Amino acid sequence: MPTHDQVLVVGASGVVGQAVLRHFAGLDGWRAVAVSRRRPVNVPDHDHIAVDLTDRAACAAAFGALRDVSHVVYAAVYEKPGLVGGWVDHEQMQTNLNMLRNVVEPLEACARGLRHITILQGGKAYGIHIEPDIRIPAKERWPRHPHENFYWLQEDFLRERQPHRGWHWTVLRPRLVFGDGLGSNMNPLPAIGVYAALLREQGMPLSFPGGPPRVYQAVDADLIARACAWAATSPASRNEIFNLANGDEFVWHNVWPVIADTLGMEVGEPKPAFLAQTMPPREAEWAAIVRKHGLRSPASFKEFVGQGFTYADFQFATGKPAPIPASLVSTIKIRQAGFHDCVDTEDMLRKWFQRFQELGWLPQP
Repeated sequence: MPTHDQVLVVGASGVVGQAVLRHFAGLDGWRAVAVSRRRPVNVPDHDHIAVDLTDRAACAAAFGALRDVSHVVYAAVYEKPGLVGGWVDHEQMQTNLNMLRNVVEPLEACARGLRHITILQGGKAYGIHIEPDIRIPAKERWPRHPHENFYWLQEDFLRERQPHRGWHWTVLRPRLVFGDGLGSNMNPLPAIGVYAALLREQGMPLSFPGGPPRVYQAVDADLIARACAWAATSPASRNEIFNLANGDEFVWHNVWPVIADTLGMEVGEPKPAFLAQTMPPREAEWAAIVRKHGLRSPASFKEFVGQGFTYADFQFATGKPAPIPASLVSTIKIRQAGFHDCVDTEDMLRKWFQRFQELGWLPQP
């Protein structure tokens, strides 16, 4: 019999999954197993399972043999090209439900000690991608926003099964996530880093490419990892939904000088531009920067940025003609339940851009 808990981190090469894997791998009494098609980087030694989560037979074979799994952190997500349009796509919703089902059902059949499953949602649970002028702060106890979303499909799947099983579930709803995943579709850091490096190579200052100001919230991927560890063992987390954020608010225009300073650049006048349109034709310039500075980052935008340029345009409110309503959620519930961690967002931005520099993914300042 195992003398430790075993967590299966699904989507372990992503911006959240990698942080979760790294955190659990460093905890006493835990064994972490990574599930992802690409092997995670910059994490301690760990077991790794490479499997396509859309392949039901392959998942049955892979997860049906994992008898010692006690906890699951499910951080995988399927996104279609173009990113934003897929958020209302029925096929994408069903695929995300099937992926979760392909993990849980085989585990239930063999992992008799399965005790907890954590899944992730986000601000789209409150419909901010449909009508940004939501009531603030958004709270978990509100009725579901009336739109279709794979969040509800996954959540209902767990709700329906849990009463007849010995495990519990937790839903975490992080805000805008920052971390060190490579090729993640919803991590702004590589997109900003590439944009900045191209400007710097031309001797130009770092101009904000987005639209009007918006009060927003961020969350450090490492904070999410600590919340996942708390949720895995706290009775207060069982069958509950929690918003999750750093604990402060930010406006891109206000933190832009912090980003510029960390990258060794001056701040320029704002120059609105859709990165998803202007950056791809400059991939060869980025490859030249990688060679010139001896970087260890991929020269391919697909491998380094993923769909991050599109995601950055969305988060920057690029092309919007007027100020965007604030998008804020309440984090009172998770604090009252016992998770009190917080991070200063400016400090977080410095940390991650410095991390990218230390890893050789971005040029040193």
